[in-house]
This record gives sequence, structure tokens and C-alpha cells, in this order.
Amino acid sequence: MDSVSLEHAAALVAQADLLIVAAGAGMGVDSGLPDFRGNQGFWNAYPALGRARMEFTSVASPATFHADPALAWGFYGHRLNLYRATVPHAGFALLKQWGERMEHGYAVFTSNVDGHFQAAGFDPQRIYECHGSIHHLQCLEPCGSQIWSADGYTPQVDNDACRLLNAPPTCPHCGALARPNILMFGDWGWNEQRSAAQEQRLQRLLQAADRPLVVELGAGVAIPSVRHFGQAVVSRHNGRMIRINPRELQVASPRDVGLAAGAYEALSAIDALL
Repeated sequence: MDSVSLEHAAALVAQADLLIVAAGAGMGVDSGLPDFRGNQGFWNAYPALGRARMEFTSVASPATFHADPALAWGFYGHRLNLYRATVPHAGFALLKQWGERMEHGYAVFTSNVDGHFQAAGFDPQRIYECHGSIHHLQCLEPCGSQIWSADGYTPQVDNDACRLLNAPPTCPHCGALARPNILMFGDWGWNEQRSAAQEQRLQRLLQAADRPLVVELGAGVAIPSVRHFGQAVVSRHNGRMIRINPRELQVASPRDVGLAAGAYEALSAIDALL
């Protein structure tokens, strides 16, 4: 990161009236969460699935919940325990402070399902989780439109085998197997009502702003949901962008800025100039 780019980024923060935090999987790396870059990264985090040569797209699917619930809940139960135990890094607090100083505050768009923006004290009414949340459950069938909290369920997982040891959660309405309220691969049963309501709230915030700033963190191009959203804010709402990414930092306009760094490193460097 050169000083000119950092000063440009700080100037963008200073002029904005709404902070849009657009976060991909790289946002969690500084908190100690694994980044599944390709099968090898995924298998490093889940050796049992590596031995079985099971790809992320295969495990993270409703079909696995139907075929092998103990394996599916072994994977998602491990992730639920991990996300509950992991403390969000200090970059979350910096973003929250920046947004709270702006006229229209902040909003969050994230493809992450870990709930770390809520854990870091962000207003849940200003967070849009486009792929859902592991902290909420739905019926696998599904039997209806209900979504409920996972707070009452603690998975016991054999992490070496990636298998659930205790009983899986069930739907309180029909008794069928429950699953995380997460958009998976090959997923036609995801209940998107919670995420759709979040999206509507975020769009109302965007409509009120004149100078939104997207701070995009750790969003890759393999699954480009976060990138597409940020680019839409720039093009449709006269927004500007700070893209923070160690590898894929190119931006579309010289009015925007890309920083080759991890999330916390870049945020703390910008904050020192504010």
C-alpha cells in the first residue's frame, strides 16, 4: 500500500454520507477463520473431506442433508461452533466508528454466514446477509416459511471425521430435519424471506444517500456476489469504492482506489489518516 492510495482512501471516507461495508470471505481471515480458496484450502480445513475427495460444492448442499445428515451437520455444526467461538477482529470496530460519523450511518452487505457483524455490535437492522446465516435454521423439506434461531442448539462434532455425534436439530412445526438458513449449492429449498427483508431495508438506506462509499473487503471473483453489489452501488447511486484485497484489487475508475492488503491492515492504515 503506497501513501498516495491510502490518502485517497481516507479522503473518500471523509466525503461520504453513507458507508456501505461489502464483505466477502477474506473479511474473516484476520479473525482466524479459514478461507476456502479452491479444494486444497477447503481440504486443509476439513481433512476428512479431503481424504474422501469431497468438494465444498458437494458437502455444502441440501442433497448431503438428505443423503447423510450426520456428515452435513458435522460440517455445518463445526462451522457453527467455530463462528460462535471466534472473536471478530478490530477492523470491524473501525468500520462501525466510520459509519457512525456519517450523516446516514452505515449498512452492511455480506456473503458471509458467520454473524460476525452482529457479534461486533453492528445494528442487525442495517445488515444484509445475501447468502443467509448459520445462526438461523429452517425446515429441510421445507414444510413452510418459518425461520428460527439456532441459539438453542449446540452441535457435538467429531471434527476428525466431520460427523455429528448428537441428535441434529429438527423442525418445530413438522419434526423433519432442520438445516441452516443458508443458500447452498444446488439449493431450491432455501427460505430467502429473512434475506429479502434485509435487502429492502438496505435499499431504503441507499435511496436516502447522496455520496455512498463502498468499502469492499476480501471479496473474490470466484463467487462474485459481493463484487456485483458494490459495482451496482457505484454505477446506480453515484457511489465510490475502496477495494481491499491482497490479490484482486483493480478498480474500474481512477476516482476509486484499490489496496493490496488484508482487511485489518488496510483499515487501520486508513484510520490513522482520519
